[in-house]
Amino acid sequence: LEQITIPLKDGIITHDSTFIGCKKLEHVDLVEKAVLRDTIDALILDEWRNDMNVEIGAINQILPITSAGDDTDDVGEKAQAVRMWIRSVLH
Repeated sequence: LEQITIPLKDGIITHDSTFIGCKKLEHVDLVEKAVLRDTIDALILDEWRNDMNVEIGAINQILPITSAGDDTDDVGEKAQAVRMWIRSVLH
């Protein structure tokens, strides 16, 4: 598994072991990417637009260096990273 496409919804990833062993998972796309981009483009301040674009792209910088874990004792941190990223984009 190298890439996932998910909705930008808090609670979509519920278990820490969701991506256990997925060492190649490095990219997240959003289902509603086009709508989200239009909304971001409509933001009045350039700084807000830039901040949101950076925030949305951040997960693809984080996942390649995040542990995937290898068993039930080491579930890795990819699921937690995706959950934290979703929350940071939404709030």
